[in-house]
Amino acid sequence: NSQALRDIAAALPADRILVETDAPYLAPGPYRGKRNEPAYVTETAKMLAHTRGVSIDEIARQTTENFFRLFSKVPRELPGVA
Repeated sequence: NSQALRDIAAALPADRILVETDAPYLAPGPYRGKRNEPAYVTETAKMLAHTRGVSIDEIARQTTENFFRLFSKVPRELPGVA
């Protein structure tokens, strides 16, 4: 609900953004009043995409790239996962 946070999110360089939840607290709008779950991170990503004026696919691509750059020891492909 914070316009100040949305303004910051819109102005941040794309290569510096990650998406997270506040699980188990502060569930996003559609789930307000319920226990927050990591699966609700998609709602945060949707709001970020809307705020930045880009597609959810672009947010997913960019934040995935940012994650692997930040956590460079994590293999991009896990053994045994198709």
